[in-house]
Amino acid sequence: MAAQTKFVEQECVFEVIKVNREGQVIARRTCRARQFTEMLGDVVALEMIAIPGGAFEMGSPAGQGYEDEHPQHCVTVAPFSMGRYPVTQEQWLAVMGELPRCRSKGAKKPVDRVSWRDAEAFCRKLSAQTGRAYRLPSEAQWEYACRAGATTPFYFGETLTTDLANYCGEHTYLLEPKGIYRHETTEVGRFPSNAFGLADLHGTIWEWCADPWHKDYTGAPVDGGVWPSADKVPYRVARGGSWHDVPDVCRCATRLRLGAHEGDDLVGFRVASSSFGR
Repeated sequence: MAAQTKFVEQECVFEVIKVNREGQVIARRTCRARQFTEMLGDVVALEMIAIPGGAFEMGSPAGQGYEDEHPQHCVTVAPFSMGRYPVTQEQWLAVMGELPRCRSKGAKKPVDRVSWRDAEAFCRKLSAQTGRAYRLPSEAQWEYACRAGATTPFYFGETLTTDLANYCGEHTYLLEPKGIYRHETTEVGRFPSNAFGLADLHGTIWEWCADPWHKDYTGAPVDGGVWPSADKVPYRVARGGSWHDVPDVCRCATRLRLGAHEGDDLVGFRVASSSFGR
C-alpha cells in the first residue's frame, strides 16, 4: 500500500519579466498560481504548479526554427500540473535512495546524467510512495507549459539574457549583450518564472518528455497527449536547452533527439501529474 506523504495546497505569487530585442526589461507584472507541495520526507519538498487548460500553436512558424519544429499546429491541452523546477538532486535522493554520478553537484541543483529510463523509474517510485500518479510530461504539455501564453521564441520575449537563464552567454540571439558562460547547472529557482509560475525551462538542463521521437509534426495529435509510434523507436524527446547551449537552442520550440538509455551531463527532467490541480 502506498504511504501517503504530507501534501499542502497554497497560492504562490511571483514576478514575470518581459524583455525587448536588446534584452532590456520593458515590463514587469505580478502573477499568481496554485501550488501543491509534496513533502518527500521532513525537509525535501516537491513543488507542483497547476497549469490551466487551453489551446496554443505548437512549433515554429514557417520560415523560423528547424525542420523538426514544423508544421506549426494548434493543440488543445487539458489542465494538469507540472513541477515548478526540474527534479533536484535532493529530491532524487529522497525517492531513489542513491544519486547518479552527477556532473554538477549540489542538493538544489537539477539531477543530471539520468536517462529517460531512469526518469521513468523515478516517476514510478514517486507515484508508489505518494499515492499520486506522477509521470513525464508529453512534449505538447511541455511546450504549452513553457510558453505560458507567449508566442515569442522565449517566454521572456524576443530574446534571452544570462540574467534570466543559464546558457552559454558567449553567444547572442538578437541584439542583447553577451553574458556569462557558467559551465555548469545552477540551483533551481535562481531565475524568474514564466506566467504559469514555472522556472528554469530555458537553459540549465535538457528535460525528458514522455514521447518517442518523430522527425517533425506531420500527423501529430492535437489533444496534448503523448504521441505514440508504430515502430520501436529507440529515441525520446528532450526540451529546453542547457547551460552548455547557445540561446537559439533554448527556445520554447527547440527539440532534441536522444536515445532512451543515454544519461548525458546535460540532461535531467521535471515531473507532471493529472492527479490534482484541475
